Amino acid sequence: MSHLITLFEQHSYLILFMGIFLELMALPISGEFLMSYAGYFVYQGKMNYILALLTVFLSGGAGITATYWIGKAGGYKLIEKYGKYIHLGPERYKKTAAWFERYGSKLLIFAYFIPGIRHFTGYISGISKMPFKKFIIPAYLGSFLWGLCFITLGKVLGPRWEVFHHAASKYFVIFIIVLAVLLAGYLVYRYYKNQIKDFLIHFIQGLLSYLKTVRKTEIFLIFLTFVLIGMVTLMLGMAQDYLYGEFSQFNEITEYMVESAIYRNWMKAFLVFQFPYAFGAMIGITIIRIWRKGKNRVLEFLLLFVPILGARLFHESVLQLFSFLESIGFVGKIHSSNFPDLLSTLTIIIYGTCLFLLVRHSKNNFIHLFGSLFGVILLIVIAIANIASTEVLPSDIAGGYVYGAVWIFFNFLMFEMFRLVLEKN
Repeated sequence: MSHLITLFEQHSYLILFMGIFLELMALPISGEFLMSYAGYFVYQGKMNYILALLTVFLSGGAGITATYWIGKAGGYKLIEKYGKYIHLGPERYKKTAAWFERYGSKLLIFAYFIPGIRHFTGYISGISKMPFKKFIIPAYLGSFLWGLCFITLGKVLGPRWEVFHHAASKYFVIFIIVLAVLLAGYLVYRYYKNQIKDFLIHFIQGLLSYLKTVRKTEIFLIFLTFVLIGMVTLMLGMAQDYLYGEFSQFNEITEYMVESAIYRNWMKAFLVFQFPYAFGAMIGITIIRIWRKGKNRVLEFLLLFVPILGARLFHESVLQLFSFLESIGFVGKIHSSNFPDLLSTLTIIIYGTCLFLLVRHSKNNFIHLFGSLFGVILLIVIAIANIASTEVLPSDIAGGYVYGAVWIFFNFLMFEMFRLVLEKN
């Protein structure tokens, strides 16, 4: 690969063209690596963005078209005789052909993004006698999308593209496991779909029958429970990464992405939402809403003030726990004393609690949806502004959001259970 990189620096467009072409002929060359490296060259000004995209479009289209005509001319005998040299023996061909026969030309558009599939779709298209008119449009469209994604990614990442590839390889095993699970699920469904359909029909009928006897409050409690379990799981995962100092790549890539591709100067204005008067205004609006509603005021005020007033105590408890873990053997592994970030924790607790109380009892589903989306977008923009304008680490902000979410959903669940008890009594 090092020799290929040296050649790439001297003959960028030619090597990019030949590399993509030969990979689609089923040779062991990484097209994604070459394209993201080309994107890095675009970032440096050594290559033209449009010409790089055009090169991938033409080479990808030419490669898959060449394999199409080879497959059409040689047929299945070609696979039997020479397939082993490109890792496409009869068994693998039959599996890929069955998948291809099921999804047809739609697969061609996305085949470039699937390692182990893109190399053979041209051959299989030709062997299966797919009409060339039906083949050419999705094949070249897929080639363009493939190049657009990876060259643009390399351009955006710039000097951080090597870090990205290192991080991607780190999680490649996880990706393979997830893919294997999905594939296993697909195979199980394919061979037992009738039994699965019968089971799902009976399950849904039973669930609907059960839900008819359950009040909305109880359904809402079930939803809150699942959300809380998910947030706690995420919190524990982040705690493990934090204790073992595994946030460095995440921070480096996130900071670069924010500064180079996402952040705009006008986003800095959103930092005002973390000022004390903004917090106070949000709390004040919520108090007025609770008072005007006039129902369960005491419970509603407790739900407002307990999460907010307990936020600092919760945050301090988390810091004390990390300090204890450090004292018993995690010395030197904790990379930031600000994890989770206090201001981010307060932000999600205050806005999350207030928005919950403002939309909780509305009968308009649009308000529920709009309120949720508004809260999520606001938190994301505030996080981006903080990453670009302050020295707070992205992992500390993410930690603040996740830990704060655990705290407020715990309170939501407790108070909603208490509300249910009061209503029954």
